[in-house]
Amino acid sequence: MFAFLAARGEHAEPVSQAEIADAVFGHADPEGDDATVRVYIHRLRKRLDEYYAEHGGGDAVPRLTVPAGTYALRLVAARAGDESAPAQPRRVPRRALPVLAALALALAFFAGWALRPGRVAAVPVNAIWRPFLASERPIMVVVGDYYIFGEFDPRRPEATRLIRDFDINSAEDLLLAQQADPKRYANTEDEGLNYLPFSSAYGLRALMPVLASGGKTVKVIPASQLTGDVFHQYNVVYVGLISGMGMLEDVNFMNSNFVVGETYDELIDMASDKTFTSDEARNLATPLYYKDYGYLSEFREPGGALVAVVASERETGLRGIAPIVAGAKLPTRLAKLAGDGKPFEALFEVTGQQGAELGEKLVEARARP
Repeated sequence: MFAFLAARGEHAEPVSQAEIADAVFGHADPEGDDATVRVYIHRLRKRLDEYYAEHGGGDAVPRLTVPAGTYALRLVAARAGDESAPAQPRRVPRRALPVLAALALALAFFAGWALRPGRVAAVPVNAIWRPFLASERPIMVVVGDYYIFGEFDPRRPEATRLIRDFDINSAEDLLLAQQADPKRYANTEDEGLNYLPFSSAYGLRALMPVLASGGKTVKVIPASQLTGDVFHQYNVVYVGLISGMGMLEDVNFMNSNFVVGETYDELIDMASDKTFTSDEARNLATPLYYKDYGYLSEFREPGGALVAVVASERETGLRGIAPIVAGAKLPTRLAKLAGDGKPFEALFEVTGQQGAELGEKLVEARARP
């Protein structure tokens, strides 16, 4: 593909999809919409980006590119330097861009309201969040995210797909999988993509005005970027699905009344041996009512960080419990536990229908072991 476009020269007219299909792939179908061309143009753009990212130079050197919507190779001239211009901020890793874009979208839900002068200080704060605001530590909000990678069929590029595998949570994990099982992962490729559940936006919209109350410093990162060092500098609030907790899953459930079942759709109460299973996956596309479960926990991590977890098995649970745990008036049992200042956790049953939360019920609230 590169050789074909380069041979035409940088000033040549853009070539058609049909011409590339015929000349490069031997697909003589001038009327067809050849997905192979689109796939390999995408991959060529990605390879060019990776080359310039690896060898540096940025805008200070000329670079080859395939402009969006154009099947032609172009040379973009270097931009003249401006000594008076302020220093450019450090570039965000390409892998983080989809996550940060989703976080920005979620934060937009509350930013216009919460950050207006005089509004932040007026937000009522319940007993769950008062210790966070009273602490001298800033708050790190950790949002559950998921890594996805691509799989290509060399013989049928139109069959390209994105895969979420709970055993592969980073580009490094994918590389190890390719080495350990080359037959299974031979045609997989890191695409630099992570995604957030849509319910995270609802969770952030409910919680962020409270956490930022009184001008408290709050930062946001995806769970995939959480490291142990964060617990030495920040108090931590997790917002997301249980399946997206990353290292926080071990931190939270190490001393808990609950354990995660065979799948992330299950929480098991060790005291009663009762299993609380989400039915959302089986019933989301139907008009049937279903049950999902929201989980709340607050405790002190050994490094000194105060940690709160606002999570759920599936999407409906988080949408249902976030306004409750952020509200001024908590359920009586939960308010008492939170007011005691000791570690606690709670489980809510949330009734849903096609993604909408229709009602919430506190089914368990007790001190952590």
